[in-house]
Amino acid sequence: MSKKTAQRVLDFKQQARLLRAIANETRLKIIVRLYEGPCNVSELVELTKVDQSTISKHLAVLRNSGIVEDQRQGNKVIYHLVTPCVIGFLECSAEVIKERRRSSR
Repeated sequence: MSKKTAQRVLDFKQQARLLRAIANETRLKIIVRLYEGPCNVSELVELTKVDQSTISKHLAVLRNSGIVEDQRQGNKVIYHLVTPCVIGFLECSAEVIKERRRSSR
């Protein structure tokens, strides 16, 4: 296998790992909310109606994937979206869904 091919395979694996990280309804809600601006866990709990420990686990997945980062401000941890370009992917996926609905009529 050439060096270029090996790099592409590695890139595909990393992309698949990233897609698995966002392939969750709650994490998608978190991403969209953080696109609007930074917030803390309490706000995300209120938005998603999911308990804090579960939100923290979702945030860990997103943080480990490089999608979000956190910053301590006093006694709160504020999360923000590091890669707002992920919203472009979500918009593209919405277009795919819309087209599929149109073609199935």
